[in-house]
Amino acid sequence: MRSTLLAVAALAFLRIVVGLHFFLEGLSHLRDPDWSSAGFRKAAVGPLADWYRSSLPETGDWSGTLGARHDRSMGEAADAWKASIVAGWRKLLAERSRVVPLDAPRAAEAEKLLETAGGELDAYVGGLADELGIYRLELSRLEEMRRSPASRQVPFARDRVAKKQKELAGQATGWMKDAAAIGTKLVAGWDEQLSAAERRRAADAAEPSALWKADRFVSWSLLTIGACLVLGVLVKFNAMGGVCFLASVVASQPFWVPGAQATYDQWVEIAALLAIAALPIGGWSGLDYFLKSWCPLSRCCDGARSIKP
Repeated sequence: MRSTLLAVAALAFLRIVVGLHFFLEGLSHLRDPDWSSAGFRKAAVGPLADWYRSSLPETGDWSGTLGARHDRSMGEAADAWKASIVAGWRKLLAERSRVVPLDAPRAAEAEKLLETAGGELDAYVGGLADELGIYRLELSRLEEMRRSPASRQVPFARDRVAKKQKELAGQATGWMKDAAAIGTKLVAGWDEQLSAAERRRAADAAEPSALWKADRFVSWSLLTIGACLVLGVLVKFNAMGGVCFLASVVASQPFWVPGAQATYDQWVEIAALLAIAALPIGGWSGLDYFLKSWCPLSRCCDGARSIKP
């Protein structure tokens, strides 16, 4: 009897501690407006690295132009990238104008600012011609390295591929940030024409990025899983939800890939959540114990367990 009580108390304590961790992590993400999973996605390695990075925001269509491996010349790819950025600015201006209609003088000024920003972008990209040319060559070499059998079999070759990939990704990120800064300056110029109320309405016109939506989903999921584990509500379901989330973190850093970050903490919590979900006393001392009597399916579940094969 004493060992049973000790087991119940230990599992209850484990459930509450793990739940608090999930709850506080989700709460901190929601409270911090600057939090983003972009750093986590950029650091991903292994077979799923490209999938993790696919949700990262881009300035313009980088992955389809300068960041793509195709036969298009560097000049053509650069022009296509610039055109995609300007198209995004025009789309944003149209969305802002729909929310905050502009009279003729303000509309003309907004268009003038857009043309000026386009000129700044042309000058910036033109000054990167040599660097972009080298980047394109290195991108082609990286693809050849990745296709080589040695890149999958020889540890040194795998390290070279990972290092070169991070180096090129860092360069691309820097150029996109510089181009995004031009866009930020453009939006600031547009805001100068508006009142404070109009600025707030115009800011809401921008559609949230896919990364922002994914981050909010993850944050609310962590908060919900943590709260349910602390209260002992749907313990098995939420424990397995926590396992799935932690598995996605572990999958971004496979331990057999060179340069992968340590994920010991995640493995420990996965083991704890599996124990909570698997053991029948994982939900005891929580609300599941009291809500079971209110569940209309509880008798069916008990009857199903009583059937012997």
